[in-house]
Amino acid sequence: MAIKLHPSFAVHPGAWLKTEIVAPHGLSVTELAGKLGVTRQAMSNLLNAHAGLSAEMAIRFEKAFGLRADTLLRMQAAHDLAQARAHEGDIRVERVAA
Repeated sequence: MAIKLHPSFAVHPGAWLKTEIVAPHGLSVTELAGKLGVTRQAMSNLLNAHAGLSAEMAIRFEKAFGLRADTLLRMQAAHDLAQARAHEGDIRVERVAA
C-alpha cells in the first residue's frame, strides 16, 4: 500500500527556498539571480511560487547552497501531484482493460 501524502506537506519548493534559504542569507531576489546566473524575473517567479522548479535551477541551488537537487525536485513533484489530486475528480478518463 502506497503512503498518501497530505496536501499540506506538499510545499512549493520556491516558497520553501525563499523562507528557509534565501531570507536567512539576507539576499534580495536581484542579488540571488545574479549569483545563480538567471534573470531576476525567473528567480522572482520561482520564489513566489508562480513557476515550477526546473532540474537546471535545482542544480544551481545545489551548487550555490549545497542543497540536494534531487530533494528539491522531489518537493516539486510532490507539490505538482498534490495540486493535481486536489481536482482529480474533474479528470475524466476511460479505463483500459488489461
